[in-house]
Amino acid sequence: MKAQRFVYADHSATTQMRPEVLQGMMPWMQAGYGNASSIYSIGRRSREGVEKARSTVAKAIGAGSNEVYFTSCGTESDNWAIKGVAEGYRDKGKHIITSAVEHHAVLHTCQHLEKMGYTVTYLPVDAEGTVLLEALERSLRPDTILVSIMMANNEVGTINPISRIGAMLRRRGILFHVDAVQAVGSIAIDVKGMNIDLLSISAHKFYGPKGVGALYIRQGVKLPPFMDGGAQEHGYRAGTENVAGIVGMAEAIKLAVQELPEYTAKCQNLRERLITRVLREIPNVKLNGSRRNRLCGHTNFSFQGVDGEELLLCLDLAGVAASTGSACTTGEAAPSHVLTAMGLSPEEAYSSLRLTLGRENTREDVDYIVEQLKTHVERLRQLPPGYRHKMARLGL
Repeated sequence: MKAQRFVYADHSATTQMRPEVLQGMMPWMQAGYGNASSIYSIGRRSREGVEKARSTVAKAIGAGSNEVYFTSCGTESDNWAIKGVAEGYRDKGKHIITSAVEHHAVLHTCQHLEKMGYTVTYLPVDAEGTVLLEALERSLRPDTILVSIMMANNEVGTINPISRIGAMLRRRGILFHVDAVQAVGSIAIDVKGMNIDLLSISAHKFYGPKGVGALYIRQGVKLPPFMDGGAQEHGYRAGTENVAGIVGMAEAIKLAVQELPEYTAKCQNLRERLITRVLREIPNVKLNGSRRNRLCGHTNFSFQGVDGEELLLCLDLAGVAASTGSACTTGEAAPSHVLTAMGLSPEEAYSSLRLTLGRENTREDVDYIVEQLKTHVERLRQLPPGYRHKMARLGL
C-alpha cells in the first residue's frame, strides 16, 4: 500500500529541529550535564556553554552579550518585557501602547495591566494588517512609558515598519518592545540600528528546540527581576539554566543568519507559486495581509463559503498540516482578532486558512497543496452547511 504524502505547511506554529541543532545539544544532555551555577569543573563547562551561546544569540541580533537573557519561550519574554517596564517605570507614567493585532502573549499581558490600573491604547491597523504610524504618533502622551509592536504578524505575515517606529520613539525617550518571535530567521534584525529597547524571540520558530527563548534588554533599560529564587541570568531570572536548549537555540540562530539570503529566496519563490496558483485556480478567494511586504513563506487565504476548520480537517486527512490562524488560538469559537481588526467580516475570518512554508518544502509540495485545496474547497462549497462538518471529519 502506497504511503500517503505528508506536507508540513505550518512553520509559523513551529518548526522541525535541524539535525545540526540536535547534534550540538546532545553532549549537554549527557556528559555535559553539570549545573551551570556550580563552581566545579563540569559546572564551569556548562557555564562556558551558556555564555558562548549568549554571545552567539547577541551577535545574531546586533546586541551585546550582556544584553541577552534566556527564558523558557517567547511568551515569557513578552511578559517580562511588558510587565517589567510597567513595574520599573511606573513612576514615569502608566500608559502603554500596543496594536490590535498582537499575539495574545502581548494582548493578554496588557489586559492584565489594565486591571492593575494602567491605561492601554490598542492601535488600529490598515487592511493589510500594518500598524498605522499616524495613529501611533497621535496616541503618544507624556505618561507613555512603553510601545509594544510585533515585527511581523503571526497570522497574516505582514511586516511592520519597525525601524521607523523605533526612530520615532527614541526621539521621544519612550521604550520600544518588539515581539520578533515570527521574524527571527526570516528577517535580518539589528536591534541597535532599529532603535529597539526590548526584543522577544523563541527558538522553536527557527528550527531550534522548544522550551527556550530570549529577551534582549538594551543596556541602560532597568527592569526588575522576572523570577526570584536564585542569581541565574545576572539575578534577573532565577532557575537552573536549560543548558542544552540554550546551546541548541544558539546553533539554530547562527545557521538561520548564515543561510538567510538563500532561505528567504527559496521560501519567497514557493510562497509566490502558492499565492499565484490559489488566486488563479480557485474562485472567490482572498489573500489576507500585504501582497509583498510579508514574511517569506507566509500565506493566509479566505475561501468564500467554506469554514476554515472544516477545510483544515480535510487537508489533515489528505496529509497537509496547516492552520486556521495562530496555533495558540486554534479551536476558539471567536473569529480571528487579527482578521477582524483588518476589516474582514466574521464570515471571512472563519473561512481563513494559514499556510506557512519552510526550508524542507518543495515545488511539488506547493502543487500538492493547491490540488488538495481545489478538490476540498469545491466539495465543501457544494455540501449543505449542516453536513459539512461531519463530512469533513470523515474525509468525504
